[in-house]
Amino acid sequence: MTESSTPPGSPSATPAVSIVLPVHNGERYLREALDSILVQTFTDFELIAVDDCSSDFSPQILADYAARDSRMKVLTLAKNAKLPGALNAGFREARGRWFTWTSDDNLLMPETIARLIDTAQAYADTDVLYADFHLIQDDGEPRGDVTVGEPDDLIFSNTIGCCFLYAREVDETVGGYDEALFGIEDYDFWLRVEAAGFRFHHIHAPLYIYRRHGQSLTDRRARHIRQLAVEVLEPRITALPESPRRARAWLELAMRDPYRVRPRFLWRALVDDPVVVARHWRDLLAWLKSCVRVRIG
Repeated sequence: MTESSTPPGSPSATPAVSIVLPVHNGERYLREALDSILVQTFTDFELIAVDDCSSDFSPQILADYAARDSRMKVLTLAKNAKLPGALNAGFREARGRWFTWTSDDNLLMPETIARLIDTAQAYADTDVLYADFHLIQDDGEPRGDVTVGEPDDLIFSNTIGCCFLYAREVDETVGGYDEALFGIEDYDFWLRVEAAGFRFHHIHAPLYIYRRHGQSLTDRRARHIRQLAVEVLEPRITALPESPRRARAWLELAMRDPYRVRPRFLWRALVDDPVVVARHWRDLLAWLKSCVRVRIG
């Protein structure tokens, strides 16, 4: 296991890792999130907390923690930039060789950064490291583990997940997060990273704790997120050659959204490869049932 020479709480002139923590009214879980970062066994990092115009007690919590740990700095935005804007603001201040970010309601495990860095050193030609994660309820009760997928399948869904480490060059090459895509900024980011030819490595172990609750962005903005996904994915799928893979991509895009039925995507899947559609009849049936449920409440 990699050991950092930087004592806990001491800043490094050029830290190995820059961690950005965007915060907007996150007081409920913020202390837990900060504690999970600052107790990392790998200590050569900087933590850039971005206060995105919080109106709760988050600014005071951030100031208190920053006063106690010199590796942490707080960047306060004058205007609410939302998640992608806050991320870009944080990474503009980053000095590390490696980048990552986490949310104010999720948790790092004590070895998260160490395991990611170890893997980066073991696979020196890799640009993006990513791992599986644990899922918990709002009260911290476990809900199981999530195994993420492979970058080749990004056209079907966000297979990278929420635990990752990527080289500074990745961010500089793709230009950060698209601030017009609040809600799927991470998915769009990974699609562009994969298209740029960067190399990914999947760590087949849960290294992160993702909290699912009613106030999470994923739950609150479900409809809008699905519409944005269509806008991002449709031109990418159209550009693929006609194949079973493209048929599956159209089918997955159609089934992403229970709020709106898009027959054109189903038709395109059938035209590309009707066998693919037939093989996924159970998935289609489950999606149709979900469409009915959201309409009858």
